[in-house]
This record gives sequence, structure tokens and C-alpha cells, in this order.
Amino acid sequence: MTRSDVSTLLSPFELGQVHLRNRVFVPGHTTNFGHANHPTERHAAYHGERARGGVGLIITEGIRVHPTSAGRHISLGSFDDSSIPHYAGVAESVQVHGTRLFAQLLHTGRQAAGDATRTAAWSPGTTPWAAGSHIPHAMGRDDISTVVTAFGAAARRMRQAGYDGVEIHLGHGHLIEQFLSPFTNTRADGYGGGPDGRLRFTREVLAEVLACAPDLPMGIRVSADEFLPGGLTPPDMVDIVGRLRREFPLLYVHVSHAAYHGSYSLGTQMADMSFRHAPFRHHAALFKAEFPDLPVLAVCRLDSLPEAADLVAAGEADLVGLARPHIADPYLVRRAEEGRPDDVRSCVACNQGCVGRLEASLPIACVVNPEVGAEREWARVREALPAPLGHAPARRVLVVGGGPAGMEAALAADRAGYEVTLAEAGPALGGLVSVAATVPGRERLGLLVTDLVRELAASAVDVRLTERVTVDELLPGGRLDGFDDVVVATGARPGKRELPDGPPVFDILETVAGLGDPDSPLRGTVLVRDDQGTWAASSVAESLARQGAMVHVLSPTASFASRITTYSRLALTSRMGELGIRSHLMRDVAAARADTVVLRDTLCGHTEELTGVTAVVDVGLPVADDGLYRALDARDGAPRVHVVGDANAPRTALEAVYEGRLAGTFLTDAVTGAGLLAQAH
Repeated sequence: MTRSDVSTLLSPFELGQVHLRNRVFVPGHTTNFGHANHPTERHAAYHGERARGGVGLIITEGIRVHPTSAGRHISLGSFDDSSIPHYAGVAESVQVHGTRLFAQLLHTGRQAAGDATRTAAWSPGTTPWAAGSHIPHAMGRDDISTVVTAFGAAARRMRQAGYDGVEIHLGHGHLIEQFLSPFTNTRADGYGGGPDGRLRFTREVLAEVLACAPDLPMGIRVSADEFLPGGLTPPDMVDIVGRLRREFPLLYVHVSHAAYHGSYSLGTQMADMSFRHAPFRHHAALFKAEFPDLPVLAVCRLDSLPEAADLVAAGEADLVGLARPHIADPYLVRRAEEGRPDDVRSCVACNQGCVGRLEASLPIACVVNPEVGAEREWARVREALPAPLGHAPARRVLVVGGGPAGMEAALAADRAGYEVTLAEAGPALGGLVSVAATVPGRERLGLLVTDLVRELAASAVDVRLTERVTVDELLPGGRLDGFDDVVVATGARPGKRELPDGPPVFDILETVAGLGDPDSPLRGTVLVRDDQGTWAASSVAESLARQGAMVHVLSPTASFASRITTYSRLALTSRMGELGIRSHLMRDVAAARADTVVLRDTLCGHTEELTGVTAVVDVGLPVADDGLYRALDARDGAPRVHVVGDANAPRTALEAVYEGRLAGTFLTDAVTGAGLLAQAH
């Protein structure tokens, strides 16, 4: 990868009267960093770091224009003039680095969760966005007028806060799209009934924005395809944009896709690693072909600058948006400008720390970047390095285990000025993440290992492979005597429950190893026992089905793949349905004999038999491989011991990398380390 691959992206671009230093932008994405619906210092630090990283344009996450769209206090809104100084602080943090900042204005409509505010969501009609969701309030004329006025007032406030422009969100199944779409707008008054009526609300919003902030550049974001039967299609959206462009001075069209609907459509909105790179680039290309003189912004699973540059080179887009890659590494552009494009932490498109935490109303995080949301604190810690706790730089640290937690701990300790050795019992680094990356559809997980191995090679860490460490070797007089601290990152072992009288049982590692074996019993009728609801069971179930197995997924819980974010789960279940995978929820194994497994209803105890089973895959609860930690913890005279990742408690790579960074930096446990980090505020 060379600079010439991205030279066009790094060149300036004139977006109307707005000068951009390059063609790369960070599209709007929710952070959950807000307080009382205002942006915070956390927002300023987060966006400021990405501006410092060289990106040309940042578009804020959706700013709700009216309290009926607020949902939770951690979302962003602009409901009165008290919000202006808060938004001004974010603008200053971005623009000081030469990056332009646009405010995305929206009303989420029927999907605005009203639990926190005890208010009803507003929509053109009364159809919920998903089964089991709240019934929205069908807006009256006064409601419509209220929201139109709110859009204009919010635009005025963004101008007063010093923003360079606004983006009006017409897509993603939010309120404006709910009015535009025949799928959601079944009104018979002047705001429905046909294309002109459905377009009326949008026209009024755009006119109000221009009236209230006439000198503020205005772009629009659209969903090119709702992926819904009877919903908006690409030709529909081309027609809508064409009409709006004839009436309003649109600065650009930002082309996305999907609707906020409880179906496959929402599963495409933040396409995870199960999708190929840039799976929806044809949408941007369509708009560029139809409107060659209107700047087109492309987005979604543009994973790297060279890959994104291909869209510009092909004439399919003018600007390219990389949201999750900028969460993973804020310095994408800067590293490319400096001729170091390979020195990035790659986004693995897992949707785990970013999208997954949003659903839990938690601030976003990132598997590969543990500093997300704490940019100020980590910057202050780095200013105090080496030895932020006052330890001498010569302090010797041994990290045992070469998975993500161990590799991150070794790198962090090295950067903190310690003398670091990393011992891995196996022949290669990577741990269980490397195993998971061999499962079809999960290959991008391997990028985390690749990046960490590359960083280790460039560090002063002494990496020792095929070196198993015992407690006696670390005691005085032992082979490894002399280390001051030991970080135990030895991971976890898969759980496995045998069925002595039934079909053969494979744990998750044995299953992954057998995926390519055409003679394996895993090619027949397979029962996957899923006690966790994570990708471990779902990914192997899908892979087995693609190899021709008849797969049954068994879960004692009432929901399927419960720990996978809705955005990914909706696409996953669509694929599984096409593959004929069958689910058995609220079921457990009661007994087994020969090729029969007896399933028990966990609610009432009723049993049923599943016959012809050739293999059982047990994705039970893993067990922490913490023997070394417990032995050191119990011995007098042993070095200080810290335990991280799955050896601490089996979880995911998100927690493993985070704990590794804390342990390596502060040489303490994760809880204390997080407290020390917070003190750097």
C-alpha cells in the first residue's frame, strides 16, 4: 500500500463554498456520550482527536430537533438556545485542527424510545417499527408544524455555534423518511396519498431550515433503498432527490440505505464482517450517474483508505465516509499522509464495542481501540510516561499468554517504559481470536492479531514462542526469577458436556477444526447447544449449514443469539432462515441415546425427541485458564501478579484488549487501572 493509492483522497475538495483539505469524512454515528441531551467534553475530545488525525470533514451524530425524539438523555438534541455553547465547544475542538464540522439534524420518529421520558413517539401513522415495540402517535397538523419549526430553530443554533453546515437526515427510516415512504405513510390528508403529498413534510423542513439559517450550507442524507416490500427503491429516491434539488440549493447528497425496521433492512445499516467490503457502493454510483454535478458522499463498510479511494477513482463518489475505521484508528489520514498507511489499527467490522454497546445505552467502545471515549484521559496518561505510577523504567514485566489481552498488555507496558517479555506456550500469537478468524464470515477478526503482531515486531518486547511458564520458575532461584510483575493472560478453555449414551460431542475448538472434513459427523444432522448467545455458536452453525449439514440450534434462553447486536442479528437470522437452520428456544438437553437427543422445555418440563442426530456441538460456558494466576497469588515471594482477559473471566476480545491496555500501563488490576485513568480527567 503506497501513498499513490490514496493520493486523490488526500487532495483538497471544494464542497460548494466549503473548502475541505481532503475527500475523507467521518459520517454521523451515535456515541452515547451526551448529558441532558447536550454534547459534552467527551464529544469534544473524541471528535477533536479525529480532526487531529487529519480527516477533512466530520458530521455529527444525529442531533434531535424536538424532545419527542430524545429517547434518552445521553442522545444529542437541540431543543432551546441553552444548547448553543455546548455545540460551540465541539466545533472549536474540531475546527482548530483544520477540519470542517457539519451538524446532522433529525427526528427519529416512531423508533424514538419513550421509556425514559414517558412520552409517545411521533410518526405519520401508528405502526410500530418492530414487533413488540411501542405504538407511536400519529402526528396531527400542529405536531407537524411543531417539528418543522424545530428543524429550523436547530439549524439556526448550529449556525450560532459556528458549524460549517448542516445535514438534514432524510434516511434510515427516521421521521422524514417515514413521511416519504409508502411503507410507513398511509395518510390520506395533504401529507400522504401520493408522491407529492408524501414529499410535503420534507419540503417544509428544508424550506424552514433555509429560512432560519440562509447562509448555512445544507446537504441531505438519504436511504437509496429501504429493503422493504412496498418501501422506497433506488428509482424512487433518485426521483425524490431530483425534485428536491430543483427546489432547494442542496450542497450534496449523502447516500446510505436501509430503514429502521425490525427486519433484514436494519441488519444492513451497519453491515458487519459477514458482508463483503463496500456492499452498497452501487447506490452512490447510481446517484453520481444521475446527478454528475452534485457532490455525492458514499458510506458503509468502506474499511480502509485504499478501498475507499477505489470509489472515487471509479467516479462513483466525491467524498468517502469511514465511521467505524475512524473509531478504530483516529489517525487514518495522518498516517497515510506520512507514508505509514500500514501502521493503523484496522476496523474488524464486528459491531461489538460500537453498535453493540449502543443498544445497552452505554457509551461506544472499540475492540481494537480501548481509548475510545477516553481520549483526554489517555492523552494525559501518555504525557506522564514512562512509568506513570512512579516505577523505575527498568521494572521487569513478564506477560504470559499471547492472545489479544497478552499482546495488548505487553505493548502497553513497553510504551510505559518497562522491560517486557511476552511468553506464549504455543507456536504463534493470537489465541482464540486466531481460531475464530478461521470460521467463514469471521475472517476480519484476524486483522486484530495481524496488527498487534506488527506492533510487537516494532517494539522492544522480547517475544518468546513455545515457552510454557510454571509458577516455580518465577519464584526466587527459578529459571525466570527477577520479574517484578507478571501479567497472566492465559485465556480460557471451552466447556464441553459429554453425552455418554448419545451422539459424539464436539467442543467449539474441535468443531472449528473439523469444518473442512467431508467425512466428519458434523456434516450430518447437528445439534448446536448455545448457552451464551454469542457469535461462537451462530458462526459455526451457519458454517456447518453452508457445508450441507442440517443444523438445529438449542438455547435455554427465550431469545436467539441474545448477545449479538440487533443490527447484526437481523442479517444473521435472515441468512440462517435461508439455510434452513432450525431453532429450539427455551430448551435444554434432558437425555441422549444413540442418535436421539431428548429436549426439555425449560418452562414446563415437556420433552420431545430430536432423532437422526450425528453430532452435538457444545458451546457451553468456557472456563478461565487461571491456574498460574492462582498459584502465584497464593505464594509468598512471588512477583506481583495481574490477571486479564479470559483468564480473569471468560468474555470477549473487547474486554480482553481493554484490560490488557490497563494492566500494561498501570501494572495493576483492571478496576484500579480504570480508576487511575479516570483520575487523569
